Amino acid sequence: MVSASNGVMGMTSFSNRTFDQISVGERIAVAHSVTRDDVELLALVSGDVSVLSADVEWGQLREPVCEAVSAEALVHGLLKRRLPGPGTSIVAHQLVFTGAVSMGDELEASVCVASKLAPDCLVMDCLVVRGDEVLLSGTVTVRAPPHNLTVDQRAQPAVILRRNDVFGHLFRGCEACAPVLCAVVHPCDVDSLAGAIEAARHRLIEPVLVGPRAKIMAVAQAGGWDISGYRLVDTEHSHAAAAQAVALARNGEVQALMKGSLHTDELMGAVVARDTGLRTARRVSHVFVMDVPSYPRMLLVTDAAVNIAPTIRDKVDIVQNAIDLAHVLGVAQPKVAILAAVETVNPDMQATIDAAMLCKMADRGQITGGLVDGPLAFDNAVSVEAARTKHIVSPVAGLADILVVPSLEAGNMVAKQLQYLAGADSAGIVLGARVPIVLTSRSDSVRTRLASAAVLKLLVHAKACR
Repeated sequence: MVSASNGVMGMTSFSNRTFDQISVGERIAVAHSVTRDDVELLALVSGDVSVLSADVEWGQLREPVCEAVSAEALVHGLLKRRLPGPGTSIVAHQLVFTGAVSMGDELEASVCVASKLAPDCLVMDCLVVRGDEVLLSGTVTVRAPPHNLTVDQRAQPAVILRRNDVFGHLFRGCEACAPVLCAVVHPCDVDSLAGAIEAARHRLIEPVLVGPRAKIMAVAQAGGWDISGYRLVDTEHSHAAAAQAVALARNGEVQALMKGSLHTDELMGAVVARDTGLRTARRVSHVFVMDVPSYPRMLLVTDAAVNIAPTIRDKVDIVQNAIDLAHVLGVAQPKVAILAAVETVNPDMQATIDAAMLCKMADRGQITGGLVDGPLAFDNAVSVEAARTKHIVSPVAGLADILVVPSLEAGNMVAKQLQYLAGADSAGIVLGARVPIVLTSRSDSVRTRLASAAVLKLLVHAKACR
C-alpha cells in the first residue's frame, strides 16, 4: 500500500501503468483534508452553492457539502493519477454514498484492483472513510492506459470552473420523469453495456438490450453486472440488431434508441430505410448540446455528425430541429447564428448565400420559434465585443444559443475545438426521426453518456405531453 499526506497535491508528476503491468490485489490509499477551496469548487460543480456563505468564518460552517461529488472526486483522483494513473478512463460506477463531508474533515480514500477484464479493463474496489465511518464504497470499472507515460502536474492547465453547469440543469430537469424505454442496439462491449446500465441506475432509461444474447451475457458476466431485470431481444448479429430495434420503435415498444458497439452507419441505415425505418417529414440531423465553461449559456451545435454537405432544404430542417430541441431544454426563443467564414453575403461563398436564404425563410415563417441571423463568423456569433467591433447590429450576434454550421466537416471541427481547447463537455442527440437517438462513442465519458440520455429523456417526455 502507498500512502500520501493531504492527497496527491504535493506531487509534481504522476506515472501510470498498463493493464499487463497491474496485478489483482494491488492497493493504494491517500489521506486528504477537506479545505474551503474543495468546498467552493465542488459546490460550484454540483450546483449546490447554499453551503457557501461570506458571513460565516472558517471553522463555523459545518453544513455538509455534496458527498457524491467530494468523495467520488477523491476516488477519481486516485484512479486517474496513481492507479492505473494518467490515461485511465472511467467506464462505469457502482458506488454507494453513506455519509456527508464537511470542511475540515480528515478523509482517507483507497482503491484496490478487484479483477481484470480482458483486454484492458480493471474492476476497482473503492472506499472513502472518515475515521471508522464509511462515506463511500463500491466499484469503479476503468480502462487502463494503453501506453506508459509520466505527466508533469506543473504543466497542466488551470482548473476550469463550469459556472453555467449545463449538464447539472439537464439532470435536475428530468429527475421527476419516469425512465424512458430505450432500445440499446448491440451492446456487446464493456463501454456500451456499462453506459446503458449506468443510465438505468440514474433512472434515465429502462434498457431493452437488442443483440446476440450470448455476447451480451458474456460482457455482463465479465463486468459482474446483473442484467436479469432488463428485457433482452436476441438477434443473430449487429445488422439484425439495428433492424429489430427500429422495428420495436415503429411498433411503439420502445420510445428511443441508443447506439451500442455497432457502426453508426449501420444503425442509421436502418433508421432512414424508406419502407421500414423511422423517417418523418423532417430531415434527420444531429445536435451537440455543449457546456462551454467560458460561455454563459448552453450552446447547441448542428449538424456535426449526420449530414455531410446539407442543401438549403436540408438546412431548413436542421435549423428547425435545433430550435425545437432548444424549446424542450428551456430556451423559449433561441438565438440562431448561421455560421460562415465572414459576416457579409458573398456570391462566391455558398455558405453566406445559404445563410441569407435561411434568414429570409425565417422572416416568412418557413422557420419558426427562434431568432435567426446570418451569415455570422464564429467570433461575432459568440462575442458581443467582436460583433460591436465589426458594427454588427443584431439580436443574435454575440449571444447565440444555436450555431448552425455550413457542413459536417466545419461542425466537427467547431465541436472538437470547443471540447479539447475550451474544456467543453458535450452531449449528443439525433432528431427528425420518429424517436430520439443517442449515438454514443467509445471515447465518451460517463458524464457525457448520462447527459445524452438526459436529453433523450426530456425529449420523450416533452413529446408525450403535446
